[in-house]
Formats: sequence, structure tokens, C-alpha cells
Amino acid sequence: MKAIMLMFDSLNKRLLSAYGSDRAITPNFQRLKERSVRFDNFYVGSMPCMPARRELHTGRYNFLHRGWSPLEPFDDSVPEILKKNGIHTHLVTDHKHYWRDGGATYHSRYSTYEFIRGQEGDAWKGVVDKPEYRYESGEPEEIKQRRIASRVQHQINVQFMQNEDDHHLARTINKGLEFIDTNHASDNWFLQLECFDPHEPFFVPEKYLKMYGIDDPSQFDGWPPYYFVTESTERKSVIQKYYMALLTMVDAYVGKVLDYMDRYNLWRDTMLIVNTDHGFLLGEHEWWGKNIMPLYNEVANTPCFIWHPQYGCAGESRQALAQTIDIPATLLDSFGLDKPADMQGVSLLPVLRDDTPVRDYALFGYHGCHINITDGCYVYMRAPVEQGVEGLYEYTLMPTRINRRFTPQELQGMTLHPPFSFTKGCQLLKVPAESVMTRDADRFGHRLYDLADDPTQQTQCHDESVARKLCERMTVMMAQSDAPAELYPRYGLNDVHAPLLGLDPHLLPELAGFAPQVRYGLFALLQHLEGSGQNALAARLLSVSRADWTTENLWAFVQNEVPEEQHQSVYYKMALEMRLD
Repeated sequence: MKAIMLMFDSLNKRLLSAYGSDRAITPNFQRLKERSVRFDNFYVGSMPCMPARRELHTGRYNFLHRGWSPLEPFDDSVPEILKKNGIHTHLVTDHKHYWRDGGATYHSRYSTYEFIRGQEGDAWKGVVDKPEYRYESGEPEEIKQRRIASRVQHQINVQFMQNEDDHHLARTINKGLEFIDTNHASDNWFLQLECFDPHEPFFVPEKYLKMYGIDDPSQFDGWPPYYFVTESTERKSVIQKYYMALLTMVDAYVGKVLDYMDRYNLWRDTMLIVNTDHGFLLGEHEWWGKNIMPLYNEVANTPCFIWHPQYGCAGESRQALAQTIDIPATLLDSFGLDKPADMQGVSLLPVLRDDTPVRDYALFGYHGCHINITDGCYVYMRAPVEQGVEGLYEYTLMPTRINRRFTPQELQGMTLHPPFSFTKGCQLLKVPAESVMTRDADRFGHRLYDLADDPTQQTQCHDESVARKLCERMTVMMAQSDAPAELYPRYGLNDVHAPLLGLDPHLLPELAGFAPQVRYGLFALLQHLEGSGQNALAARLLSVSRADWTTENLWAFVQNEVPEEQHQSVYYKMALEMRLD
């Protein structure tokens, strides 16, 4: 048995021809669809990048206990299990997070690995006199400085990638093909060929941009904002075209892998999985990116294609619910190995065979934000009912974040916690959570979407019987995952009288007379003014605001009354609160 997992990052399913879209040029994804089984109800689990990859190793949810993290000492790693059972595992990737503090235990689980340098601000080429980069946003300073450093390094790196053959996507795929060239006649191997594209920055050779009418590559620097859409229709279209151009380049290299499947007739004895960690919002729901908004299906419902030589079924689609944690169990099953006792995912081979359902529900989310559940027909999003991160913890024996170690200050509040059911008897560090994403995660409220009547999730559903059923199942699945005890009150799950839908008006009783969207925007503006010592202006806002105000009244107050240099920060904070629908 042989297997290839061709993985991309931030792949938007709704732009692929294989899923019925004609917006982007993706003929090789269409070709892939005709040679494999397409999954229509495939969902993420733990978000975003490294939480998803931890699931790909362990086959279990981690977002209930931890945010971004390395593999823990007690984690079962499927590539390592395969390796220990005589199956050579090889990783080829340009995903730089594997070599940062928050992902540094993944690559060494494989038999061999190759890292392609230069992607997304990878600390690759050393240039002392760095270019200047102007970046203004209302984001917290730590995030802002991290973005600036990454973008400056990206400007340096791309100077060394003048031709398409130098592009990190081309080099990554070509190194994967080199492994296939060397080992196609051998048995018992697994190749994880993982590309960071089409994740931002949207760095695209000119020939692909020209396919979308972009003749001047300098129109956009490739970095979409990670918050609400403020751009004009024309500017929004330019950003979308850059993503689609990069997606077309991705498609071309998907074609190269399919060519190798054909060249060596690997279809007869090699499993092929093509997947992504999550999708990406390109202006849908008036948002860019991911992370701080509700986990809409543009991010959560992802493309997945699987070919298994024993099951065939090329060109067919499957409706059975599946998600990221099921891929490890599927790999182990395909190689004839038993899954570990702590693995929650299930093998998808019955789905491949005849669309036999293997799970009734899928749980997904970010640590401390909405806990989401779907049965494939509805999506229910349960928000915290408490503001802030007080009482929220991360459980770990590997205290690192995305690009740094935990600080001594963060660890000063640490205590030891008894073992969870999956930690193999290990106690853990219980560390108070510190996250920009979770600090105001209550702002969006509980939500329910009917995917049959409203597949693009434009209008919230108000069927409380459905919400109750999904909420009850969510609680069961959390218990099965040995979720920390503090999560139940944080999400109001131990209060039978807690609202099932909408915003909890008790969160802002002093502003209860305003419509929800205006209420939360007004709250954010008042917080900014009072926090920055502009008390007179805050008092003026309270004196002139009225219950019949609309969002336009709020924007006008900022434009006319708040100093211009504060507009970016104020708009950012207000829009986070106001994007309620």
C-alpha cells in the first residue's frame, strides 16, 4: 500500500470548478474530481493551521483544551505510527509554521522530510538593511508588529524568486514529484506533499494574474486584511482576483501530481487524498480571512477528494458527514493498522465504498471562541456567555505559541492539573489563556443556520427545537472529549434557562434600548473613548445617541467627532462588535 496526501492551506471550496463554480480557472481540480471521490460535507475540527495539523496526527479534537500548539508528549502521531510499522513517511512542505516555536515537534515524526524556504515571511534570506513597510490597523500591537515583520521579510524573500521555477509552490511540488520518481516502484510509503498556497501573501507569477485581467502586479501587495471589508467594490475585486490567480497556479500544480499518477499508473495501488486545513473568506459576510469572525462555511466546510484503489468510485460524490480528525483513522485503516484508543476520528473507507454514514455530528472551533456543531443539515454556533478570558485556560506540557515561548509572566499564573483521559496519566500545566481572538468572543452571540434553506448562511434560523437538539449533542461530545469543567459555565451549558439563540441582553443592560448591532458598536466606541481618556467626547456620545440610531449614525459620529488618526483603530474595534449578522 502507498498513499499520497496533497494538502493546501486556505483553499476556498466555493471557487473550485469541481464544486460547481466557474469564477476561477481550475481545470485540474475538475480532472481530480473525475478521478476520485468528492466529499461534499467535509468539515474542519480545530482551527486554524497548527491545531488542524495536530488533528491530522492525533485524530482528536484539541481546540477544547488548547489553541495553537506543538504535538504534546502524550499525543499519538499517525506518521510516527506508520513509521514504527515499517512504512516510510516523507513530508515535503513550504509551510513555515512547522519550523516555528509553535509547531516544532511535527516534522520529526516522519521518517524523512524536506522544507522549502521562503513562504509567508519565512526567516530565510538575511538582509540587514530592510525595506520599509507601512501598515496601519486597529489590531493589538503584538499582532501588528508580527504582521509588519512578516511582510518586510516577504519583500526580501521574493527578490530571490524571480522565475516561476523559483516560486515556493513550484519547488514544493517538484520535490514531492522527485520522491515519487525515486520510490514509485517501492511499496509501503506515505508522502505528505503540503503546500502553503493559496494562503496569503498572494504572491503570483504574472502569467496567472494576466488570466484575470491584472496587467500590473503592483496593484496589490498580496496581503488581505484579517477583518471587515472596507474596500470599494473595485478594490475588493482586485484582491479576489489575486487569490483566484494563485488558485489557478495551485490548480496547475495539482495537474502535475495527477500527471505523475498517470505516468506511473499509481491509481492501481496508491491512495490519494487532496485536502486543506480550512477555507478563507474573500469578502463573503463582509469579512476577509479567518479567526475573528464566526466560523462560516466558507472557512469550515472544506474541499476533500479521496481515491482508494480498492474502492474505486471515480467521479462520484459523497454526502456523509466527515472532518479532519477522520483522515488519520482512514490512513491507518488503509495500511491495515489499528487506531490508538485515544483517537476520536473514524475511518472513511465505508463512506468511500457506498456513502455509509460514519458520524452523525461534527464539532469544530477555535479555542475559547464559538463552539460549533453540525449534523450536515444545520450549523449551531454556541458563543461564550461571559466576556473576556477570565477563567479560560490552556492545558499543555509544551508551553509555546505560534512564534514564541510562553513568557514568564504567563506562566506565573500556572498550576498543575490532573490528567485528562487522553494524556496517558500525565498532569498538565494549566495556564490562564491570553488571546486576542477569545477576549471578545461573546460579541457574536449564539447562532443557528439552516444549510438546506440558506446554504450561504445569510440569515439566522430561529428554530429553537433544532438549536436545543444540537446544543444537547454538543454537550455530550464535549464530555466525550473530556472538555475542561470551566467550559460548561463559560458557554452557559450548565444553565437550562440560558438562551439558545441570539445575543444575551444582560451582557450590556445599560444599552438595552438600542438595536443589537448599534448597541455593540456603541459599546466598542465608548470603551475606546473612555480607555483613551477622552471622557468629554464619551459624555457627548451618550448625550446625543438615541435608541433609533442606525449604524450610519455611529460612523458619522466617528467621522465628525473622533480625531482622524484614531479612525483605523476605532473602525476595527467597532466593526468587530457590529458584525452580528
